[in-house]
Amino acid sequence: MTIFWILAGSLAVGVAILLALGLRAPARGTALPPAAYDLRVYRDQLREVERDLARGIVSAADAERVRAEVSRRILAADAALQQSGAQGDATRGAPALTGAVLVVILAAGSVALYLQIGAPGYGDLALADRIALAETARADRPTQAQAEAGMPEATDPAEVSPDYLALVNRLRATVENRPDDLQGQMLLAQNEANLGNFRAAHRAQARVIALKGDEATAGDFANYADMLVLAAGGYVSPEAESAVTRSLALDPTQGTARYYVGLMMAQTGRPDTAFRMWDRLLREGPESAPWIPPILNQIEDMAFRAGVTYQLPEIGAGRGPDAADIEAAEDLSPAARMEMIQSMVSGLSDRLATEGGPVEDWAQLITALGVLGQYGQARAVYDNAVVVFAEDTRALDLLLRAGRRAQVVE
Repeated sequence: MTIFWILAGSLAVGVAILLALGLRAPARGTALPPAAYDLRVYRDQLREVERDLARGIVSAADAERVRAEVSRRILAADAALQQSGAQGDATRGAPALTGAVLVVILAAGSVALYLQIGAPGYGDLALADRIALAETARADRPTQAQAEAGMPEATDPAEVSPDYLALVNRLRATVENRPDDLQGQMLLAQNEANLGNFRAAHRAQARVIALKGDEATAGDFANYADMLVLAAGGYVSPEAESAVTRSLALDPTQGTARYYVGLMMAQTGRPDTAFRMWDRLLREGPESAPWIPPILNQIEDMAFRAGVTYQLPEIGAGRGPDAADIEAAEDLSPAARMEMIQSMVSGLSDRLATEGGPVEDWAQLITALGVLGQYGQARAVYDNAVVVFAEDTRALDLLLRAGRRAQVVE
């Protein structure tokens, strides 16, 4: 990093010196002062008088009179020339001063600009190196317990009704004595979360998932991840990531889980992935979805970090066909059903081809093409998506499942 600042400072000073030298150098073809021309003429006149006297053209008395007059004019012209030279000396320091000012402006301006849009402390890295660093950061990040250790202990809010607190305390005691009571654990998780006791809430939610076993839903895992993240002050821990992964394995369209995947990517050095996922969630909507406000608060900064010139889309306007759409089409006539699905598929395909999109969009497109029986196109989209998301193992898993549903992958 020291080498960077030395090079940047040297370049700024070098440019300022070149500009100062340009200001200091005289312009080509600059005219001499009028007094200098007068001196040249008067001296020529003196030499001409001496030649005329030697040839006898003028008398000695006339020559002496002319010498006196010309000498007087020479003295006056020389005084004028000296005065103009003094004025030039008075401004001779201006280019040096200007150069010094330029050095300060260029150096300070460069530093200010870099601090604004650069990344002080980081060297320039190739994309593969940045992805590798992001993967390392993701693998080595703190656990849930470590994150919670730095958070203050939660207490019941003072403004909560005493009657409500009494009910919650009774529920706590009941659940402690009956740890296998599923309904009690669900109520406890919800009420602890309402009180802001997210550590207690995620412990109860973990028990809910354990009691449900294979019946646990994508929403159950998404709620568990939500409580873990809130207990850690907005940090997506490996445990929260695991819950999110389980949620998306059950339902790839689960909005809360997809939001937290984007947040995790943002926290581990992949703002590009976070931006794509959040942009897609905005386009899908609906506007009332709980993940829309936090995305709106962060996505413009995420786009800036990802190097994308971004304009907020219309929320809910870019939704592609999903499982619900295709299931709803089952009630239509075969011709109407195919027309509906084809229309949605064409719109999604065109958008992915021109703008790109998150892996969930690619998976939806592959699945829909399989429903339409367009296996060749589904396979082509699958192969293209595998190249696009080659560095994202979670995305590759989603694509593989979509390819199998479309019957284009073994």
